[in-house]
Amino acid sequence: MGNYLFEQLAFVRGQTLKFMQGVSEDEGNRIPEGFRNHIRWQLGHIYTVTERFAFYFAGLPMVLPDGFSEQFGNGTSPETPTNYPVPTLQELETLLQEQLHRIQTTLPERVHQTIDPPYVTSAGMRLGSIEEFLTFNLYHEGMHISMIKVYKKLVAGK
Repeated sequence: MGNYLFEQLAFVRGQTLKFMQGVSEDEGNRIPEGFRNHIRWQLGHIYTVTERFAFYFAGLPMVLPDGFSEQFGNGTSPETPTNYPVPTLQELETLLQEQLHRIQTTLPERVHQTIDPPYVTSAGMRLGSIEEFLTFNLYHEGMHISMIKVYKKLVAGK
């Protein structure tokens, strides 16, 4: 396999980081009317899910700050209080940058490693190798980038 997958992961992560630029802490906390999450949640969710997809299923240690699963895991919402500190946007940016670096340095030689049993996503997609997890992550992160773009427009100027 060529470097295309890691180049695409870097591109997509670059887009995530690009679209979080200029978002204030206040804007990052605003939940647009009719939605249940905000920009900060989108970023924390991208980080949390990528950590699982890239490292957990590969049997590698995750770098998951205390409370991230409770705040940003599937089905969570900032409307449900937790006792964990909420990360700043700068902290999320740093985590997202460092995560990409860990993926690029840890996983290239392991992309064909299989996962037994395979994992089935909530959407019904079967993932059976690290390469499949990383490829699916492109879709997942892109979907949340789209939400960040929408939320930025909805919270701007409010």
